[in-house]
Amino acid sequence: MTLLELITKASASAQTLATLPDYPVVLNPDSIFPILNPKGDEPNMSTLPILVTGWQISESDSKFVDLCKNFFNELGEKLKNPMSFSKEEFLGMLNKFLENIREKFGIQIGVASSNDGYSRVLVEKVGFFMGKNVAALVLEACITFEIWELVEALIVNGFVGNSCYSNVVPRLVVKERSDLLCHCVKHAADLGPTELRLILKYFLSSQKHAGVVNVRKEWERQALLAIDKASDKNLPRKKAVVAKEASILLMVAYDGFSSSELCLHYLLASANLDEVVLSSAISKLNGKEMMSLIRYLGKWLKKYERFPQAVPCPKASTLGLKACDWVPKLEDVVKCLGIVLDENFSALVLHPEFHEELRSIEAIVSSLASEARFACLVANVAENLKSEVQGA
Repeated sequence: MTLLELITKASASAQTLATLPDYPVVLNPDSIFPILNPKGDEPNMSTLPILVTGWQISESDSKFVDLCKNFFNELGEKLKNPMSFSKEEFLGMLNKFLENIREKFGIQIGVASSNDGYSRVLVEKVGFFMGKNVAALVLEACITFEIWELVEALIVNGFVGNSCYSNVVPRLVVKERSDLLCHCVKHAADLGPTELRLILKYFLSSQKHAGVVNVRKEWERQALLAIDKASDKNLPRKKAVVAKEASILLMVAYDGFSSSELCLHYLLASANLDEVVLSSAISKLNGKEMMSLIRYLGKWLKKYERFPQAVPCPKASTLGLKACDWVPKLEDVVKCLGIVLDENFSALVLHPEFHEELRSIEAIVSSLASEARFACLVANVAENLKSEVQGA
């Protein structure tokens, strides 16, 4: 086990759901700070720290803390024997708990309790107040009972702490929830090398996973929406330009990629992806998985060589085309390819089955590098001419 994996494992194991902290939620300090006073008649203001007295939380906050503790303890006990604990009983507990929080803070959710999506709306509107530890236990129960819409709500809204992913990712892999694994990649502030390796292996494996269909449909919907927007003659000129750029970008990202490869887009484009962690994850791939990754990266290089007009389109989200934010840039592809070569250079050289793919990639990289050098020369000439005109 590498040093990085040891540190990650220790960090994850330090977080336990067995007991809840004394203050499991973020308290409002407005009512606490004004009543704090320095300890002693003449405190030395030049030294730190200064002891204070008068720490006391409000009765309202105290009741809120007790509410969270009681729910945590009750749910924890019931999850010890999930066979005697039903999905309906859990949802009843969760709804009652969140309704109490909603009443305390006076939050309006605008959905009747008879609505099918009532629990999800409650989680989205009120989930922030229950704290990371309570949210982690709720997530545990949701996965146990396979309430996937609530799992998605907890992950997408950032209610899940990073330490939870070491337990969440393996279970989602077993359940073949590709869509939720993609959400983990998009919304986790940090994924450890073990979790990242599991996700990579899952999407690079040769077998077809049922869960990737949902991801493919989402990319297809976004591509069709981009075409509709680009064809809309009533769209203002600036938005029409954005729509056309987005349609090209999504066409490049969608056409020719398998369902599993579409899931890899999220991984490659993630701003939270740490190069050291990615390097550790890639180094543990087997031969077939490495070949799949190299072919996937090669597809991207061919796309960018063939469609140089495919450029990042950050304004596309204003038109509802959020998938544009998850299209890997050329530099993302090159960075990942560099990591692959650094980590597996000897193996790639010694095994002839990789040679053809690498030769193909080398030719494309050389072509792109030549275009980049030419573009730099043109840009330098343009900049010099601009400077001379301004000087004159």
